[in-house]
Amino acid sequence: MSKIDELIAKYCPNGVEYKELKDIFKISRGRVMSKEYLSQNKGEYPVYSSQTANNGQIGKISTYDYDGEYLTWTTDGANAGTIFYRNEKFSITNVCGLLKAISFEILPKFAYYVLCISMKSFVSSGMGNPKLMSNIVAKIQIPLPPLPVQQEIVNILDKFTELETELETELEAELKARRKQYEYYRNQLLTPVEVDGKWLMNGVEVEWKTLGEVCNIQSGGTPSKNKAEYWNGGTIKWLGSTVCKNKKGVEEITDFITEEGLRNSSAKMFKKGTTLIALVGATIGKVAYLPFEACTNQNVAGLYPLDNNKLNTSYLFYSCNALYKTFTDLSQDKLKMANLSFVRGLKIPIPPISEQERIVEILDKFDSLVNDISIGLPAEIEARRKQYEYYRSKLLSFKPEMSDKRLVFNEIINPNH
Repeated sequence: MSKIDELIAKYCPNGVEYKELKDIFKISRGRVMSKEYLSQNKGEYPVYSSQTANNGQIGKISTYDYDGEYLTWTTDGANAGTIFYRNEKFSITNVCGLLKAISFEILPKFAYYVLCISMKSFVSSGMGNPKLMSNIVAKIQIPLPPLPVQQEIVNILDKFTELETELETELEAELKARRKQYEYYRNQLLTPVEVDGKWLMNGVEVEWKTLGEVCNIQSGGTPSKNKAEYWNGGTIKWLGSTVCKNKKGVEEITDFITEEGLRNSSAKMFKKGTTLIALVGATIGKVAYLPFEACTNQNVAGLYPLDNNKLNTSYLFYSCNALYKTFTDLSQDKLKMANLSFVRGLKIPIPPISEQERIVEILDKFDSLVNDISIGLPAEIEARRKQYEYYRSKLLSFKPEMSDKRLVFNEIINPNH
């Protein structure tokens, strides 16, 4: 018998009560903080917002609004419903929610692990803008086993998380090395040299052409968010610039729009095989390769060959991928923006179509090894994550009894196995 089993038998043989979050937490929101405010009040205390990168941190200021053990969640946007555990001095913006325990029955870290599993299921995506507001969070119910049981579950998951992080760090380091190797060979294959007045690439003569000469290049658009009929029930894939990750493919759909939304906006349907290039922000210059028809917002350019017999769509993708540094060199400080005129003026080397196909065959194999979730190191990293999620779910699985507001533990794993 595991320690968890012993604790359950001792403290809660007849089941576990559960309560709504409003009964055990004080629920509030952060305050509006502009970029100017962050810039003018720089300091040592973190400010968290709606992003999930960098643990949600968008900057640091000289003061703090909260000190101690809290949970925060993202209220708006693509990451709505993401929950974080905080135990420090910090502040949050108005697109963050805050949970402060007001009951001695709950360990915030235990609630965090429970909500990691369930919270995103309460997100509303109406009008194309995902949200999880305080009134909904207040009604979320979580189980309340006795504190010794909560503490033991937290101890197990903390240890599992620590081991998982160590393994992922090792795998990520190896993956980073593989990507550098891939970039090196990609650049070798796609970089011409001048010999006796001719440009040669892999021993084959090439022509330099601007993207505007060989591609149809357009940007996308966003249907009005004030028109529910442009979004609700939509089936047309609509992508934002975050899908551009310098990988061949698209991992997730940003949103869906309706036929009416497409007709009444500057959004355009891009063909399968279109190369997407992000034009602004943190993703500027990053590319994606459309494996299906889709629309994009105005921050993405779509490029498709004018003549498929002269320019291979995958070769175009890899050539644009190699232009990434050209985009990042565009801007100074934190202002990053490109336009279609800039994209149309960029030059790429174009060898005969047979050589393009040979290069694509080589780079596709490299790309799959490095990026495809089904093979190579990314698959191992994903397998580790799924293993962690599986055991976390097993550990936090509960089965309702017939009586109201009672739960019993179900299939608690043995941490020694």
